[in-house]
Amino acid sequence: MPKVHLLDYVAGNVRSLVNAIEKVGYEVEWVRTPEEVANAEKLILPGVGHFGHCLSQLSSAGYLPAIRAHIDAGKPFMGICVGLQALFSNSAEDPSCPGLGIIPGALNRFDDSAKAVPHIGWNNATCPAKPDLYGLRPDSKYYYVHSYKYPYRKGELESLGWAVATGTYGCETFIGALAKGNIFATQFHPEKSGVAGLRVIRAFLDGSGAKDLAEKPPTNINEVSDELISQEGLTRRVIACLDVRTNDQGDLVVTKGDQYDVREKSADRSVRNLGKPVDMAKRYYEQGADEVTFLNITSFRDIPVKDLPMLEILRRTSETVFVPLTIGGGIRDTVDVDGTKVSALDIATMYFKSGADKVSIGSDAVIAAEEYYKRGKVLDGKTAIETISKAYGNQAVVVSVDPKRVYVSSPDATAHATIKTKFLGPNGEEYCWYACTIKGGRETRDFDVVQLTQAVEAMGAGEILLNCIDKDGTNSGFDLELINHVKSFIKIPVIASSGAGNPGHFLEVFQKTTTDAALGAGMFHRGEYTVQQVKEYLAQKGLTVRKHEGEL
Repeated sequence: MPKVHLLDYVAGNVRSLVNAIEKVGYEVEWVRTPEEVANAEKLILPGVGHFGHCLSQLSSAGYLPAIRAHIDAGKPFMGICVGLQALFSNSAEDPSCPGLGIIPGALNRFDDSAKAVPHIGWNNATCPAKPDLYGLRPDSKYYYVHSYKYPYRKGELESLGWAVATGTYGCETFIGALAKGNIFATQFHPEKSGVAGLRVIRAFLDGSGAKDLAEKPPTNINEVSDELISQEGLTRRVIACLDVRTNDQGDLVVTKGDQYDVREKSADRSVRNLGKPVDMAKRYYEQGADEVTFLNITSFRDIPVKDLPMLEILRRTSETVFVPLTIGGGIRDTVDVDGTKVSALDIATMYFKSGADKVSIGSDAVIAAEEYYKRGKVLDGKTAIETISKAYGNQAVVVSVDPKRVYVSSPDATAHATIKTKFLGPNGEEYCWYACTIKGGRETRDFDVVQLTQAVEAMGAGEILLNCIDKDGTNSGFDLELINHVKSFIKIPVIASSGAGNPGHFLEVFQKTTTDAALGAGMFHRGEYTVQQVKEYLAQKGLTVRKHEGEL
């Protein structure tokens, strides 16, 4: 197999990139010292997280001169996400840390006054001046996850010889990909962009992208209408969630609960077995799921950390599923069976190396948030959320929230943030607040969902997975009041969860709330509806969704 060199400097989930490279017929050879860069013919620089963290790591390890020498020698170079950002002079994310300076200019942060930040989801990478740039297609969608971007100004980079593809998020148009000579870089993650992304990786590796650009350069950008460049292309994300646990025979199964009870109602009370995790994840990917989430609801507490069964599930899933994978459960400071202390960051790193793109933290986030308020809203710096987001970026940390309604007669009856609800309480109460729970909903805290989500946002969480105990397993639709309540207090993206029973519930949550994504579980596992049917229904109703493109 032909080889491509991949720079190894702890850049998050590189396992998925390796799998994608192997999928298109190439073998990865790791570059672990600056001296080894000279041996590379094709070099890929992946990047996840903080601009300053990534660039300072590269600088302190002596990689930057070697990377510049590789580029100056005319050898093929590809940057991904922060790998694209590194080409610029600097970034507002860390103004004191210089980039490679291949392109003059500084990155800035998305405006979060009217939209969620980070920008997470499937969006355009449109190059009207050259629609087939490196395999990009106008009707394809690509997976982005970033807070900082280089704003697109028509003709600016084109005048320097760059071919540019753009994305637009909430009226801000930014650089989605760019190419010039031997350089190609994407702000999106091609390894997580399904078949569309695999096509882009192949165009770089086989040289067809660079060859086509040289033979057929872009048309004059001034001849392209502004409307074609700045089309809003963000899709509605549909996520498939798999609750994974051991059954009574010790096998890993996908299960689904009724108000969190995963046991059958029959006399034997056996654990509900809905299928095998790896097989089901692949099926949902093939149906067009935009993301797949594994929630490890038993956390395998008595098993050595390095032998976690979920690590193997992630490894096997990431070999065939090229969309983002989230894993939740057991991501906390712990002590291994041999007495070794293992931090939450260590466990998250194991998951990232096995194929996860995000980790989801549940009960421990509630405890950490309570302590945050006890300290007077002062960050500790040592919590799982803070340490993981600092190392891998806030987009890598999801907080899974399990609230339940507590009805009150009036807002004055509680110190917690209340809503006036359309669904009256058992004694006709018109108001309620949402109490956070831990331990899979088994323990309720005197702590509300607004307090929790604001605290974890301050700690560095990049996304909220918003469940609802009252709705879980009911197939009656999402709790729209809860979603709008939370969205009004935070600026990071929210995934609506709990209650989906048919495609109409997805339409309702997207039309009646500002949620950033919606998640389904039981309705998919039981075969009542497929992910594809949900997305086709949304498209029929005029919503923008990503279409699965089949085989490469």
